[in-house]
Amino acid sequence: MTSVLPPRTSPTTSHWGAFGVRPGARGGVEVVPHPADPSPSPLLGGVAGALDHPTRVRRPAVRQGWLEHGPGPSTARGAEPFVEVEWEHALDLVAAELDRVRREHGNQAVFGGSYGWASAGRFHHAQSQLHRFLGQFGGYTGSRNSYSLGTSLVLLPHLVGDAETVLRAASSWPTITRHTRLIVAFGGIPAKNVYVTPGGVTRHATPGHLAELAARGVEVALVSPLREDLPEGPVTDWYPVAPATDTALMLALTHTLVSEGLHDRAFLDACTTGFDTLADYLHGGPDGVAKDADWAAAICGIEAGRIRALARRMAATRTLVTVTWSLQRARYGEQPVWAGLALAAALGQIGLPGGGFGHGYGSMGDVGDTGPQLRLPFLPQEPNPVQDFIPCARIADLLLHPGEEFDYDGAQYTYPDIRLVHWAGGNPFHHHQDLGRLRRAFARPDTVVVHEPHWTATARHADIVLPVTTALEREDFGGGRRDTHLIAMHRAVDPVGEARDDHAVLAALAGRLGFGERFTEGRTPRQWLEHLYAEWAAELTASGRARPPGFDRFWSEGEWQLPQGPSEFTLFEEFRADPERFPLRTPSGRIELASATVAAMSLPDCPGHPSWLEPEERLGGAAAGRHPLLLIANQPATRLHSQLDTGAVSLAAKVADREAVQIHPVDAAERGIEQGELVRIFNDRGACLAGAVLTEQVRPGVVRLPTGAWFDPVPGVEPPLCAHGNPNVLTADLPSSRLSQGCVGQHALVQLERWSGGEPPPVTVRTPPAFVRPAAPATAPAAPAAPTEPPTDPKAPR
Repeated sequence: MTSVLPPRTSPTTSHWGAFGVRPGARGGVEVVPHPADPSPSPLLGGVAGALDHPTRVRRPAVRQGWLEHGPGPSTARGAEPFVEVEWEHALDLVAAELDRVRREHGNQAVFGGSYGWASAGRFHHAQSQLHRFLGQFGGYTGSRNSYSLGTSLVLLPHLVGDAETVLRAASSWPTITRHTRLIVAFGGIPAKNVYVTPGGVTRHATPGHLAELAARGVEVALVSPLREDLPEGPVTDWYPVAPATDTALMLALTHTLVSEGLHDRAFLDACTTGFDTLADYLHGGPDGVAKDADWAAAICGIEAGRIRALARRMAATRTLVTVTWSLQRARYGEQPVWAGLALAAALGQIGLPGGGFGHGYGSMGDVGDTGPQLRLPFLPQEPNPVQDFIPCARIADLLLHPGEEFDYDGAQYTYPDIRLVHWAGGNPFHHHQDLGRLRRAFARPDTVVVHEPHWTATARHADIVLPVTTALEREDFGGGRRDTHLIAMHRAVDPVGEARDDHAVLAALAGRLGFGERFTEGRTPRQWLEHLYAEWAAELTASGRARPPGFDRFWSEGEWQLPQGPSEFTLFEEFRADPERFPLRTPSGRIELASATVAAMSLPDCPGHPSWLEPEERLGGAAAGRHPLLLIANQPATRLHSQLDTGAVSLAAKVADREAVQIHPVDAAERGIEQGELVRIFNDRGACLAGAVLTEQVRPGVVRLPTGAWFDPVPGVEPPLCAHGNPNVLTADLPSSRLSQGCVGQHALVQLERWSGGEPPPVTVRTPPAFVRPAAPATAPAAPAAPTEPPTDPKAPR
């Protein structure tokens, strides 16, 4: 298939969509959406401005104190100026430090940090490149799961046998639009998230499916404190639930079904186990408290009559229960996922077209998509010789508490003593919580090495920063889960400054450390692309599914359309039809509404069945006296995580030059706040500045500040004050539970007030950090220096 992009346009793809790049009329570049995309992402408008922004890292740079005094813990990270050095010298420093740490402390003392979002390219995938390098280096301490799904990835295997089936084979949107009559959407179906899919997406289909819901008159019960969690169009009944109380509402809905005989006992007996245990809990057997609608109304803020009426509507029609990923990014995040599955099971519609359970509609662009599930070319990995790991959201615990034990999925592990952090492809100062604590954690290692295109907060808290290219500055190919195309990613512009791709950086380091030939296998990046493509094409041809063209034709045409997948499918359809022939990979072979395996772990923060566990931070709770507002720190609509925050789309949405915070007019009036004013949001962990946006689209008592504004701490202020509006100065660094150790960054109790501190501190993150000339000849340090100030962790949340 020949690309239909305009002439002189280089094809490429990204996590927010496929597009073309051509020279701009006034210099720079212009971005052209892929012609096959029915709903191009608004994020495309941020690409051109971010490409050659002043924040680009243009030369290798070393923190002044590390260069002059050698490796060692230091609270100067994030505060000291940098010294720009030549590439060869920077590589010598990194190689020498990797070798020193390996010899003196072992490979487990190296943490290979990477989150995988740096590029949609299959070869220049920073996480794959770094992990391949560190594996051949002798191993490293790595991380498991993700901030987005760290809770569900551990929980779902206990409930339905595996997580991938629920997350990657959800009932298709065409099936839903044709058969569903009522969607009960806990957390909504946020349209802003469907423009993003890891690895790329050529056709954004979900907006069209949402429009089809409206055209067919499908009703949606939106259960969320944010009205914007469902786009306008579908027939909507809004249930503005108090944040972090969805589980109580789900339990009450299930109680109504059971107490009124509306549940499907035949399905429960045939396809589930543990229902009697759950029913006993709902009726108050263990604690004397019936989990009925009156009980839930006092917790979640939805009238008891509306709860009972909703349960009856659900039982009377074909109903899909869906739970967004956001609900499991919270304290006790296992419970809404488990309770949502139990509610769907009680209805008895799991496995029926248009009914049952979903997890993530609106959380990612490929959930419910009909593109093919097809393995795409990828860079081969080798086993990591080091067995130590952490759940990814426990990075601060890892750095601050070496030698301590932690629970994870029924077993106990120990945090190794990390001396060197090597990070490529990710920004933990975006993803992580309690950034004041993370700064203390980053002060502890001997050395922090970061590959970065931009001077993000992670780069500013590093010792050695290596400038790397963006996807537009190198060759690759890309495609995402259920993508319809494999895209040839042509190099559109020359590298900015002295930037090199991650592969070139790691190949140079591997050469210095004695395994360069093993790492590169004697191939250039272009030869790797040809090799990986040829292997993949041969495998696909042998399978009989399709015959891809040769690499040269693929590259010249710019893309190849992948074979189509089925347009309609239903989650757990075969299992429902014959549970004995198609059992789940659970101990019982059925859906586990109560899990003996989880119960045997005796975890007080994750019992063996869905339960209401009151989070420490919720509206009306004991901790709300001083900080009475509940902050929702959800995904932004103007960028991908923190990527493109310097682009035009993100900058246009700023208010008072900061990130915008949504607040209900009643809450604003109580505080004397008017539209567009600068406000200070704070709790005991920190504070940030933001621009006020008054709207009735949020529930009273709730404020929304999206994640991703680059962390900009005001010097000398503790706990930290972020001048730019990063909500993770406010969120708690706690695990969802000891089962999963997932992230809890969705919610935090806060207070909000008008800024009254005079001239506000400026936003500084849109310019590079300070640079100085070296005070002495730079030589590779041989031993770690004494810490400038031993970092402590007085809170040490466990």
